[in-house]
Amino acid sequence: MKHLTLTIPDHLELDEKDTKRFLAAKMYESGKLSLGQAAELAGLSKVAFSEILADYDVSLINYPPSDIIKDASRF
Repeated sequence: MKHLTLTIPDHLELDEKDTKRFLAAKMYESGKLSLGQAAELAGLSKVAFSEILADYDVSLINYPPSDIIKDASRF
């Protein structure tokens, strides 16, 4: 696993836990991580991670519109 060092402005008042959760949520949203991978990055269980996604304006249902259209066209 890679380690990353970030310099965060003091006025943001982010701690490591919040930053990991935000990054995990956004990476899940973009499809870069699965729910399990994102939960692991956030240091949470899948259930706990799915419960905090709304705090970051991320939907648990991460299904791209293009896939919905593709699946719908099969019927």
